[in-house]
Amino acid sequence: MAKQPNADSFIDMFTRFGRDLKMPNVDVDAILDHHRKNLEALEKSAKASAAGASSLFKRQREMLEESLHEISEMAQNYKVPGNAQDMVAKQSEFARKSFETAVKNASEVADLVKKSGSESVEILRGRIKDALQEIREGYEKGK
Repeated sequence: MAKQPNADSFIDMFTRFGRDLKMPNVDVDAILDHHRKNLEALEKSAKASAAGASSLFKRQREMLEESLHEISEMAQNYKVPGNAQDMVAKQSEFARKSFETAVKNASEVADLVKKSGSESVEILRGRIKDALQEIREGYEKGK
């Protein structure tokens, strides 16, 4: 039985086939590097979002504890006033303080959410910008 020559590997056959058809070479390392950078950007974005959510929950808990402490203090120091006018004044003061605290807390929470979202979006926006530049460079390199 005659000995057959060493068979080409599939990669060699496809490489030769692509070369014969004058297909552009595929830079596998560049593609893998591109996707690695995408995954890294997604990871950074997720970490920024998680850190933002964690700080938001922590701050909301602190706000709740502060509010409960203030309410408890007000209740302990509350004395039944002698007349209706004094009682209405105390209730109005309590309502005013509660409203001011709620507005301040809502504003702070909104700022935390905005900051967390902005950081996450900026990470992804930067990666998209870099990816488009990589695509342009690859296209110009192929010309």
